[in-house]
Amino acid sequence: MCQHEPSCPSAEATDREAARVLACFREQGWSLLCNGVILFEDTGELLPDGSTIAPHRGPARHALVG
Repeated sequence: MCQHEPSCPSAEATDREAARVLACFREQGWSLLCNGVILFEDTGELLPDGSTIAPHRGPARHALVG
């Protein structure tokens, strides 16, 4: 699917979120990546095979004790 050089990570790769954005729909809260992954603003993902990845944000900055 990807025509970039070097190629974007595949949808199966652990770094799949590093693929380039093809279309961004900020008002709806999602982006389509070059590898076919739909990335939601809450960090959840919909993979091309229909499987999902739950949101995986770290703790909020204000929650970190410093």
